[in-house]
Amino acid sequence: MTDRAPDRAPDGSRGPRRRDRRGRGMRGPGVLPRTPGRPETRTRRERFDDLVLAVVEEVDARWADRLGTVEYAVEDTPHLPDDWDPTTVPLGSAVRGSDGEPSRVVLFRRPIEHRAETRSELDALVLTVVVEQVADLLNVDPSVIDPRYDTDDD
Repeated sequence: MTDRAPDRAPDGSRGPRRRDRRGRGMRGPGVLPRTPGRPETRTRRERFDDLVLAVVEEVDARWADRLGTVEYAVEDTPHLPDDWDPTTVPLGSAVRGSDGEPSRVVLFRRPIEHRAETRSELDALVLTVVVEQVADLLNVDPSVIDPRYDTDDD
């Protein structure tokens, strides 16, 4: 049993005891949100959406006349059928439009983020996936869509 009261600090002074027992530092958010219930910093999903939007705007601006109307979307993970090969996971998909329906390009966030270790790798991978899907819609080589497309399979 200790002789110090529980309401005393370790140095013996009065006042509530404040300590960082497990060395984890400050608890709670570092910045209070301006809007209650919404984090002040952007979430991982929002940052990924911004990255995809930047790439899509760049590619779509160059190829809009040949592409026509295309809907771009981001999903967390693909919905795979039961008979899918479990060794591969798609990073994106493209579906040609028909009967007045627009074409769709979908990027799968979690598999793409899982393969990228750095922000620059994530940028390059998003560009690669968008370029490949647009090239598939236009039936052209991906290097025609964007000259930065890396054709090496190293």
